[in-house]
Amino acid sequence: MKNKGTKQKTKKKGSENAFGCDLIEHLQNSGQDVPQVLKKCAEFIEKHGIVDGIYRLSGVTSNIQRLRYSYHTFLKICNN
Repeated sequence: MKNKGTKQKTKKKGSENAFGCDLIEHLQNSGQDVPQVLKKCAEFIEKHGIVDGIYRLSGVTSNIQRLRYSYHTFLKICNN
């Protein structure tokens, strides 16, 4: 694997952070077979989404980053 620079991401331990970490390690740490963020997103889409191709199309990067931030902020609020 190529090193894309000297800047390294810090990886959080535990089951909260599903982004930027090894998927297998995350699932082992969380004791789940599917990350919670995927379960919650799929539940929401199935309940509210009526968009053709929703599972096939990539999202806009700025929207993805905003949603990731919002999700982690929500987790922090719920866990306190």
